[in-house]
Amino acid sequence: MAHTGLRIRHEKWWSRSKYVNPKYRMPTVTKLSVHSHRGNAPSEVPTAVITISDTRTLSSDSGGALVSSLLRKAGHRTTRREVVPDNPEKIHAVILEALEEELTRVVITTGGTGIAPRDVTPETIRPLFDREVPGFGEIFRMLSYSEIGSASILSRAIAGIRREKVIVALPGSKGAIGLAMERLVVPELGHLVGEAMKR
Repeated sequence: MAHTGLRIRHEKWWSRSKYVNPKYRMPTVTKLSVHSHRGNAPSEVPTAVITISDTRTLSSDSGGALVSSLLRKAGHRTTRREVVPDNPEKIHAVILEALEEELTRVVITTGGTGIAPRDVTPETIRPLFDREVPGFGEIFRMLSYSEIGSASILSRAIAGIRREKVIVALPGSKGAIGLAMERLVVPELGHLVGEAMKR
């Protein structure tokens, strides 16, 4: 611990010392850049909502309805809602179709992120990514752990970018959907899209 404290004090001295050339000083991390990015992010994000389930229909799809409701409350528009079975080919086709819609900037799926044999969403979606956003799944499982404990390791929720558009795969339970949407997706949706569209 003493060594760690010494290192921290040394780094503080290094970053403040008037004898150090400014270009070599350690950068100060602040919230300013994050707020600046969010300020430039789109306020309305057109989003497709796709539920992956063998048993649900649009009328019984409470998870997809919750996603759309939370998007609407945050000022975002749902461009389409659809239910597809846990079939890799059908999931793949529907997501690509949604991404090809010029207006749609984000695709959010619910369901199929567990570890049961029929849970094929991550394996189907991950090959579509140009870049993965690993922090989403990591922080979602951390938040889940605080609510459901060790069962959170069963979740394989993921997110990534494909051709300047965002794909987010959420679990199917309403509790998990609400947690992910309210704590991660809604607060960062515009920011994610803004960063994905940068050239």
